[in-house]
Amino acid sequence: MRKERTLVIIKPDGVQRGLIGDIITRFEKMGLKLVGTKMIIPTKDLARKHYTMEDDWVENVGKKTIEAGGDRMKDKDPIEEGEKILSNITGYITSGPVVVMVWQGVHAVEMVRKMVGGTEPRTSDVGTIRGDYVLDSYEIADEDGRAVRNIIHASSATSEADNEINLWFDKSEVMDYKLVQDIILYDTNLDGLVE
Repeated sequence: MRKERTLVIIKPDGVQRGLIGDIITRFEKMGLKLVGTKMIIPTKDLARKHYTMEDDWVENVGKKTIEAGGDRMKDKDPIEEGEKILSNITGYITSGPVVVMVWQGVHAVEMVRKMVGGTEPRTSDVGTIRGDYVLDSYEIADEDGRAVRNIIHASSATSEADNEINLWFDKSEVMDYKLVQDIILYDTNLDGLVE
């Protein structure tokens, strides 16, 4: 549990707005350890694999979109709607450089998700990354026919994190190392503080 890992991606809008340092600082101040990082421009193929790791992802997203759209969406096809969303989000994440990171620590997945905030920035709490740095909403994104710009991705479950880390990183790119703060966070008796 102390070595739980999660994947975080600072998306192109976060990179372009110069938020990399602020975002990393938030996770470090929480006590998480950065064990893997790189900057890349993802390919459409990599982005599609990332979003469709679950076999029924496209259909499920389509169904949620139709439900949220009410009467105006009731005759829509879930797969067709899901494919539109997939096209929008893969276009968004491949539009420029992203910073892909692996963070490690106790309850890393849960703690990162809490800090990141909800998927829609407008409804994210103040104090979360999305709540503090983003003004976008589903409503505006739908009106513009694009993905919501929410600056960051974070794995939603440990199994998802494992799969995403394996997709984005080779084993040699994720490090095992100790930090001095590990004693404060994980040493049961704190007996490693005094020489």
